[in-house]
Amino acid sequence: MTAYFLITAFVVVIIPGTGVLYILAIGLGQGRHAVVYAALGCTLGILPHLTAAIFGLATVLHNSALLFSAVKWIGVAYLLYLGWQMVRSGGPMAISSSTQRESVWRITRRGALINILNPKLSIFFLALLPPFLSDTAENATREMITLGAVFMAMTFIVFIFYGRFSTIARDRVLSNQRVMKWFNRSFAALFVILGAKLATEHL
Repeated sequence: MTAYFLITAFVVVIIPGTGVLYILAIGLGQGRHAVVYAALGCTLGILPHLTAAIFGLATVLHNSALLFSAVKWIGVAYLLYLGWQMVRSGGPMAISSSTQRESVWRITRRGALINILNPKLSIFFLALLPPFLSDTAENATREMITLGAVFMAMTFIVFIFYGRFSTIARDRVLSNQRVMKWFNRSFAALFVILGAKLATEHL
């Protein structure tokens, strides 16, 4: 494993995206405990794409416009659904002082689905990993698994840091109704924007 891969992976992970947005929303709405499971879910959501890249299934997705579009539009619908959950009164994603903590299963599952329903991740890994492999063909699978595991571990750690940051601001946010409403609307708008961005993605 090279330092170049670690630097590249860190830059990719630290750039805010849908997963980070979810982590921040969960941290503000449900606190420190929930953040761990949200980060775990987002990390586990990477696994199917990594597996697809390792076994060449990502090539099938890349070459199938119909399959790519199907996964993409399901992902778009899910992001719009999350946006609606942010502004719906009593919604599980809404940031509110009266929000009840969800089960760890629901928090983890939602985080996993956010990444699973993003078809670009499989193609991303198909492009990211090969340049960092050695020239020994028989070691390629093992090396891709190792690099993928490092990427997932880095994702989990960085997301935990993002989540901890959001929980620091939690008490101040929950004490102000106007600020809570602003955060809910802002997060909802960002989910919609990310959904629209995913909708414009092409092979």
